[in-house]
Amino acid sequence: MNKEEKMQDTINKASILVEALPYIQKFRKALIAVKFGGSSMEDPELVKNTMRDIVLMECIGFCPVVIHGGGKAISAELKKQNIPVKFVNGLRHTCEKTIKIVDDVLHNQVNAELVKLAVAAGGNAVSLSGKEIFKAKRTFSVDPITGEKQDIGFVGEITEVDGDKIMNLINQGKVPVITPLALGENGEVYNINADVAACKVAQAIKARKLVFLSDVPGVLRDPADESSVIGTICTDEVDQLIQDKILSGGMLPKIKSSMEALASGTNKVHMIDGRVLHSLLLEIFTDKGIGTEIIKPDSIL
Repeated sequence: MNKEEKMQDTINKASILVEALPYIQKFRKALIAVKFGGSSMEDPELVKNTMRDIVLMECIGFCPVVIHGGGKAISAELKKQNIPVKFVNGLRHTCEKTIKIVDDVLHNQVNAELVKLAVAAGGNAVSLSGKEIFKAKRTFSVDPITGEKQDIGFVGEITEVDGDKIMNLINQGKVPVITPLALGENGEVYNINADVAACKVAQAIKARKLVFLSDVPGVLRDPADESSVIGTICTDEVDQLIQDKILSGGMLPKIKSSMEALASGTNKVHMIDGRVLHSLLLEIFTDKGIGTEIIKPDSIL
């Protein structure tokens, strides 16, 4: 690279900072819930960079909260211990042995590694077990043909979130990294859908933004075409998108919970591809952004 090219590279970097400035000003002290999951957690280098991006957000004055999944690590441990995986209507049945492994893997492997990476990057991340903040009741699968409830084991539906405990950590300058587990009324541990857990956290703390880092580019108009990302969806368009089957399957609980978060004070929900390096920063700090944003019709952000 010659002298002129080096100068242009420097100018380009400065331009990026200038573009980011209004977003840094706008979201200073803003609560931002980030759900980290899917295959975006399978590449160690990508995970490391994502946690460093979280630390960057913290350092410039944002207040991020991370809620993570861990399906691949759990599946690997179940296979290692020769525990068969049983599915009911497409949902994994969580038996007593399985929930113990889920509990151990989420806390001692996945969560511990995410916190370690953030701290290594200079962040103030701390582990926060979902068992400390989520109360839940057992949920069931419904047979699509008979309508009959079917047991799926220790899988729960969140009934209560201790938002004060989350906010206490944030007010201490910490970045909570939360596991998707909950306690039932008798102290039993329940596995929780991490997408729903993230929405419930955003709802409880009235996060300004809720960002899903997953393994799809956003909401696709055509599931077979990753270039068919819908840039913006208003909440009043959701019902029609469901009728048109554009929103379906595993996207439905995420959308439903996102709508609840938006109704409770969250201004925007973002669904972006966590497999793209620095996708979180690109979505928040650039004019164009990436992925899909879900907004209320009267949103001005």
